[in-house]
Amino acid sequence: MTSTVTPGTTTDGAAGTSHTRIEGPAKVTGNAVYAYEQDAVDPLHLRGVGATVARGRVRAVDTTAAAAVPGVVAVLTPDTAPRIDGSATPEQTVLQSGEVHHRGQYVAAVLAETAEAAREAAGLVVVTYDAEPATTAFDPASPEAYTPEVVVAFPPDATTGDPDAAFAAAPVQVDATYRTPIEYHHPMEPHSTVARWDGDHLTLFEASQAVWSARREVAQMFGIGDDDVTVVSPHVGGGFGTKGTLHGGSVLAVVAARAVPGRSVKLALTRREMTDLTGYRPATVQRVRLGAGTDGRLHSLAHDVVESGARMAEFGEPTAVISRHLYASPHRRTSHRVVPLDLSTPTYMRAPGEAPGSFGAESALDELAVALGIDPVELRIRNEPDVDPDTGRPFSSRNLVACLRRGAERFGWADRDPRPRTRLVDGWWHGTGVAAAFFPTFAMPGSAAAIRYADGGAGAPGRYRVDIAAADIGQGARTVLTQIAAEALGVPPAQVDLNLGDTGLPHATMAGGSAGTASWATAIVEAADRFRDKWGTDPEDAAEADGVAGHNPAMAEYAMGAHGAHFVEVAVHADTGEIRVPRMLGVFAAGRILNPLTARSQFLGGMVWGLSMALHEEGVVDPAHGHVVNHDLAGYHVAANADVGDIDAEWVEEDDPHVNPVGAKGIGEIGIVGVAAAVANAAHHATGVRVRSLPITLEHFLGV
Repeated sequence: MTSTVTPGTTTDGAAGTSHTRIEGPAKVTGNAVYAYEQDAVDPLHLRGVGATVARGRVRAVDTTAAAAVPGVVAVLTPDTAPRIDGSATPEQTVLQSGEVHHRGQYVAAVLAETAEAAREAAGLVVVTYDAEPATTAFDPASPEAYTPEVVVAFPPDATTGDPDAAFAAAPVQVDATYRTPIEYHHPMEPHSTVARWDGDHLTLFEASQAVWSARREVAQMFGIGDDDVTVVSPHVGGGFGTKGTLHGGSVLAVVAARAVPGRSVKLALTRREMTDLTGYRPATVQRVRLGAGTDGRLHSLAHDVVESGARMAEFGEPTAVISRHLYASPHRRTSHRVVPLDLSTPTYMRAPGEAPGSFGAESALDELAVALGIDPVELRIRNEPDVDPDTGRPFSSRNLVACLRRGAERFGWADRDPRPRTRLVDGWWHGTGVAAAFFPTFAMPGSAAAIRYADGGAGAPGRYRVDIAAADIGQGARTVLTQIAAEALGVPPAQVDLNLGDTGLPHATMAGGSAGTASWATAIVEAADRFRDKWGTDPEDAAEADGVAGHNPAMAEYAMGAHGAHFVEVAVHADTGEIRVPRMLGVFAAGRILNPLTARSQFLGGMVWGLSMALHEEGVVDPAHGHVVNHDLAGYHVAANADVGDIDAEWVEEDDPHVNPVGAKGIGEIGIVGVAAAVANAAHHATGVRVRSLPITLEHFLGV
C-alpha cells in the first residue's frame, strides 16, 4: 500500500496527518528572525582577511592603511587578537598563530562601525608570507594516502571471506572506477554570527544545527563554564551538515567580540568564504568489483575508496559503508584511504558517505545487470539479504523490494526496451534508469523536554508549552514536534506552543544524521507520558513534567535503516550532448510518516539535490595556489527550476515499533542517495555511453 499527499493539503490533526508549517507565515512575510538579524547591542561589523597562500607562515601584517579608514575600531592580527584559552580544533584556532594551513584561512580581521568600512579596510590590510610547498591537487595514487582512524563513526575497513579469490572465480565480473568531485553546501543562509561578551558571559546568536553543542564548543575553547554561554538560533536557513559544528567564521566573531567587551560583533560570511572556511564533501575515487553467477547472485563485492582530505585535520567520508548494507554477498570488502591536502577540512554534507558511495555502488550494479542481461530491478531483488550483511542482525523493518516494485509499476518500467540507444524522439535519445537508496536509522540519547500547562480561563482551552532546544533548519521541526506533542498529550496541535533553538531550554542533540526528529520526539513523548501519569487529562494551572530520551536497546538487536528506489528518465540531445531529466520518481520506506506534507518536501528536496549532484555540482580548485575557482553561485552551478521536470515522491507504509516511540525513520537524507546513479544509469540506457564521473556533462557524450 502506498501513501501520497497533494501539495497544499492541510488538516488540524496531530502526528500522521498533513499540517502546514507553523512558521510559514513568519517566513513568507519576512518576520522570521535569523542569526544575523537579531537585535544587537551597539553592533560592530566584522570582516576577515583570508590567506593568499596555501601553506606557509605569516611574516608580517601591515595594518596602517586599514586602521586609517574612518569607522575602523580595531584591526586584529595573529599578534594582537585575543587568545583562545582552551581546547579547539586546528580549524577553530583562528588568529592564534602565523601558521597558514590553507588558502582563505583568516590571517587578520577588521572591526568597524559599518559593514562598508570593514570591507574597505579589510582590502587594505597587507600581509606578507613565507610560503611553503603545498599540495592542493587530489591524486588518488599519492604515496601520502593513509588509512583514517574512522570514517565519521565507522571503521574504515571491513572484510568478510576472500573477496579477491571469489571475484577471480566468478563467471561474470564488473571492475570499474567511479569519481565524484568536491562539492559545497551553499545553504541559502550563509554562516552568520552575532557575538557579545558581557564580562565572562558570552551571548551568541548563531546559525547552528545544535545550540547546546555550540555552547559546549565555545566554553571549551575559552576555558569557561557552559553556563557562561548562551546560544540562540530560532531559525536557520539550511544547514545540511555544515552548521553542525563551529567553523572559523563563528570563532572569529567570538574572538573579535572579546576585543570589544559589551559591544556586539556581527559577521555573515560571503559565498567565497563559505567555500574556503565551512567544509565540503571530499572528492572520491571508487573502485567497485562485483563478481556474480549467471543467475545474477553476487559471489563477491569489493568497494575500495580513495578520497581527498586535509593535512590540518582528519575527516574520513564513509563512502563505501553503504556497500556493507544493501546487498547480500558471501565475500565482501570495503576500504577507505585518505590523501591529505593543503586545503580546508571536509565536513558532514547531506548523506555523508551514502550520497557519493551510492553513485559507485549503484552504477556498478547497473553495469552488472547489463553484462548479465538481467533487468536492473530484478537483479536488485535477487540480491536482497535476509539479515544485515554487515552485522548479521535482523532488520527492524526493510521494504526495499516493495519500493522497487511499486516504483517500477508506477514508472511504467515493464514497457522498457532494455537495449541502449533505441529510443530517439525529436532528436533526443531517451532512456530510463533505476537505483536503490539506503540511510541508517538511529537516535541520539540525551535530549530533554519540559511541558508546562497554563489554564485558559473563562472556559477557554488551556495551552501546553513544550520546551526543547531542538533546531529548525528548514526541515519543519517546529511543525512535526508540535504534532508529536499534541498526539502524546491527547490534544489538538492548536493548544501546543513549542519553543526551540535556545540553550535556555532543555538540552537537545544535533539536527543531523536524519536523527533529529527521532531523538527529540523520544524526549517529548517521555515528558508527555510523565505529564499524563502525574496530572491526568485535567491538569491544574502551572502543572509540569519533563522527560529525557535514553538509549534505545533495540539498536543493539536490530539493523535499522530507511530505504528507497529512484526511477529516472533522461534525454540526451543527439547532436549537442545536452542532457535533460524529464521524469523522476522516488519511492521510500521510512517508517511512520509524521507529516505527509512536509515529508514530501523533504524527499523532493533530497532528490533535487541528487539531480544537482548528477548534472552540475563540482568544486574546482586551482592546483597551483589552492584557490577555489568557482567560489560563488555564479560559478558553482546548482539545479534550478528548468532542470526539474515531472518529479514526484511517495512512500510505502511501514510499521516499525523498534526504532523509537513514534515509529519514524529519518527522511532528510535518504532522498539524495542513489539519484546520481539513477541519472547515470538512465544516460547509459539512452546513449550507450557509460558515465563514471560526476557531474555528467555534454562532453561525456561528444567524446571531448
